[in-house]
Amino acid sequence: MMPAAPSRKGPLAGIKIVEIAGIGPGPLAAMFLADLGATVIRVDRKEPSGLGAPRPVQFDLGLRNRKSIRVDLKDPAAVEMVMELIADADALIEGFRPGVMERLGLGPDACLARNARLVYGRVTGWGQDGPLSQVAGHDLNYISITGALNAMGRAGQAPTPPLNVLGDYAGGSLYLAFGLLAGILEARGSGQGQVVDAAMVDGVASIMTVTMGLHAAGMLSKERGTNLLDTGAPFYEVYACADSKYISIGPIESKFYKLLLDKLGLQDHPLLLDPMNRENWPEAKQALAARFRERTRDEWARELGELDVCLAPVLDFDEASLHPHLQARGTFFDLDGVTHPAPGPRFSRTPAARPDAPAPLNTDNAIAALRAWLPDERIEAWRARGTFI
Repeated sequence: MMPAAPSRKGPLAGIKIVEIAGIGPGPLAAMFLADLGATVIRVDRKEPSGLGAPRPVQFDLGLRNRKSIRVDLKDPAAVEMVMELIADADALIEGFRPGVMERLGLGPDACLARNARLVYGRVTGWGQDGPLSQVAGHDLNYISITGALNAMGRAGQAPTPPLNVLGDYAGGSLYLAFGLLAGILEARGSGQGQVVDAAMVDGVASIMTVTMGLHAAGMLSKERGTNLLDTGAPFYEVYACADSKYISIGPIESKFYKLLLDKLGLQDHPLLLDPMNRENWPEAKQALAARFRERTRDEWARELGELDVCLAPVLDFDEASLHPHLQARGTFFDLDGVTHPAPGPRFSRTPAARPDAPAPLNTDNAIAALRAWLPDERIEAWRARGTFI
């Protein structure tokens, strides 16, 4: 029996990707691609990789839409089986330190010799070269040296880490997925693959392009919390309400700002009439803070949330999935009792299918995954040798 035709739906249906399991940005990049229809097989360790204490698989949301095989990549037979998968792949994802895949016999030279059109995606924090390329690090370190972290936080306070979304997932996962797709498009014309070096430091620096332009123009002070978009301005800020919950406002444009003041009854307040007068910003914040303290978060949201005043309630994860706008769009959905974000972006003609739940690591799921890649007789031969679980 020959490999089954890919049955995934979405704009990437027909694209096949081998993911060498790791933690951080690699798995989420694989999920992004699988969400949009790519067929991804995850090659995991005999002892599964992960971050922190083990958790039930249904809560490891980044593993949805693909199944895994478990192998020992120190076993030459396992390496050869992975090479069989690579021979039929459009791309590969790996996130080890530089040199690890080469030592396993799965480096770019070996893989491209097996499949000349392969796009070999490598995601790391520091990149494949440079003086820090072999040094351990995490998201917080990568956003630190690019200047991004220094710009985030309130005046007079230490920089505020934005979870690990900027380095790991924006600078890492998204740039890796973007790079892989660009490489696959190029390979379809040239017939030649290449290596994609997705360094988180590079991705974060790229994301900060516009911000750095503002800094170069003298429009962004080095002093965090004193600028237009970093909580310096009273009209781009988060305010506590009567119930100690928060609302966010961002009426940068004058017509939106004027409407907000009208609705708040503050249209004649002397400290709020000239929003770009930075000397007034601290006291203007106090005036707005006092007004927002008069009602609860949800009262403000009901009264002003659907007007052009750029106001929204600050919701926690549980509340976000219940917001009427996000419910109307299906931004979140329930999968086996767990709330997931829906795939994005959306496509009018080739929409993504409803995601499959993260799959348990077992032999049945491994065989199901392999059937998109290998004939049954090859799967049985590798299973009989104990090459995968």
